[in-house]
Amino acid sequence: MDFLGGIVIWAGVAVAAAILGGVLAGIKNRDYSSWIAWSFLLPPIALVLLLLPRLEGPRPRQPRLDESERGSW
Repeated sequence: MDFLGGIVIWAGVAVAAAILGGVLAGIKNRDYSSWIAWSFLLPPIALVLLLLPRLEGPRPRQPRLDESERGSW
């Protein structure tokens, strides 16, 4: 396997881990956008999400840009 083959394999693993991270975050009631990003950058972190317990209550979310700038004027 040459260097290009290694890059292709790593890209496939990263995309698969991002998909798995998104699905697991939905099941575990977590913020799926951040887990997708972290799973894409560091694929083994999807295994950490697998071991985390499910959150009760509403799913956490990132504050919107308008909400974060409201008090800064």
